[in-house]
Amino acid sequence: MSDIETLIKEINSFRDERDWRQFHNPKDLALSLSLEAAELLENFQWKTSKEAVQTNLEDIKDEIADVLVYSLMLCSDLDVDPLKITQAKLKKNKENYPVGKAKGNKAKYSEL
Repeated sequence: MSDIETLIKEINSFRDERDWRQFHNPKDLALSLSLEAAELLENFQWKTSKEAVQTNLEDIKDEIADVLVYSLMLCSDLDVDPLKITQAKLKKNKENYPVGKAKGNKAKYSEL
């Protein structure tokens, strides 16, 4: 069993012990994921990146973890492998952002 699979099993056990799966349909997990991402952003509001990290690193780590937990629950519930879908997305990104065109360029792939 991979580390990711072990982590997903631990997350699912945590929520099942509390009977929370009943509240975790894909729509609500996606909403919660978005809300946790917004909470992550709050740590950076009105600060430079450096200031935010210096003053809010613990909160930032907690919010990143929340985003990952909801993402992994959603993967589990949809029966998708987070490693495979991430690798597939990286492959798409490599095609959309070839090094020769994208290196040092912040433009969207449709503008390269």
